[in-house]
Amino acid sequence: MPKRLLFVDDEPMVLEGLRRALHGMRDEWTMRFANSPAEALQIMETDSFDAIISDMRMPGMDGVELLERVKELYSDMIRIILSGQSKKETILRSIAPAHQFLSKPCNIEELKQRLGQAFLTRDLLRNQSLASIISRLRSIPSLPTIYNELSNALQSEDTSLVQIERIISKDIGMAAKILQLANSAFVGAHSHVSSLREAVSLIGAETVRSLTLSIHVFSQFDGHCSAAAFLPPLWEHSVAVASLAQRIANYETRNKTIAEECFTAGLLHDIGKIVLLGEMTAEYKQVIHRKDPDTQSFHDAEVQLVGCPHELVGAYLMGIWGLPVAIIQAVQFHQLPSETIDSGFSALTAVHCADAITSECDHSPLNRDIKLNTEYLNGLQMSHKVDLWRSLHEEYLAAAADRNSPSHDKIFA
Repeated sequence: MPKRLLFVDDEPMVLEGLRRALHGMRDEWTMRFANSPAEALQIMETDSFDAIISDMRMPGMDGVELLERVKELYSDMIRIILSGQSKKETILRSIAPAHQFLSKPCNIEELKQRLGQAFLTRDLLRNQSLASIISRLRSIPSLPTIYNELSNALQSEDTSLVQIERIISKDIGMAAKILQLANSAFVGAHSHVSSLREAVSLIGAETVRSLTLSIHVFSQFDGHCSAAAFLPPLWEHSVAVASLAQRIANYETRNKTIAEECFTAGLLHDIGKIVLLGEMTAEYKQVIHRKDPDTQSFHDAEVQLVGCPHELVGAYLMGIWGLPVAIIQAVQFHQLPSETIDSGFSALTAVHCADAITSECDHSPLNRDIKLNTEYLNGLQMSHKVDLWRSLHEEYLAAAADRNSPSHDKIFA
């Protein structure tokens, strides 16, 4: 069935240009065009759409306000902003309601590619209640200690990009949002960005400062929430997986770019758990404390009690946010890598192995949810390397213990 798209712009020539440029997509897309936000809202009252692509600057109601309304009324729609010469502050406002950002004049091939990837990953998740929860998210909450550390650092004009990247590398929510922005036309990215270091460099300290101190895109997880006790171990586990995935990639490829991609994928691999803990706390606590963990796997308990495994929730987010395919795949298949057609080492390989190895010595029931897939590793002819990879994690744990510092600082061994 063709996807249904709604384009909104107050300039008739822009809409006509889009209509002509996208004429060849008629078999795949059914398209409507609105001259104003008011007309768009009126159209949506009687017709449903898979995505809305809106201009930023329009009289009466701008693109940000329109997407806020769409987010509230039609939460499962993919929301894309087209930005021209809008002020930086206005564009930053769009980060909360928009999934992705594109430049004007619109690059048609990029639009096709981004919508295609977003639809592909969105269609993985057909549980409407979960899709609705995810699409309403303003941000992935951050640990208060890390949020405060970043806020304090940004109060100083002397804080370097290296310091900022170091802090963000310790937080799943901040890392995800920074990567979403870095992979948009807002920063002029011409290729997919997988490295947090590159992402922070592209965005710049001033924008990160605005996101944190003025726009409040990053948010703190409510310390009084009954799920709060599970979060420090989850953050610590995610950082440990990221570190080990990076070390495995360094050992196997000697490629810095691949290693940084593996670190990012490892950091984000359990992002779906954070969403489910925050939005479906009671149900997800039942998953964690299921009555018979020896006979019911973590994966099966998630499907039974919340309707969807955490890896699909994470892949859904990464997909509609436009993150690189390698990261989406690592998040989606890190539990069951044999379901892919991988024929060689990839970020998925590093993250799966790092997750399984790290979980072996993790005492939190939230993190003990995976076993090493020997069939997958045998297919890659890499089973004999597992003991070496375990030794890399043991070195990490020993170095962290030697420093005797708080858990959220134990990541740069």
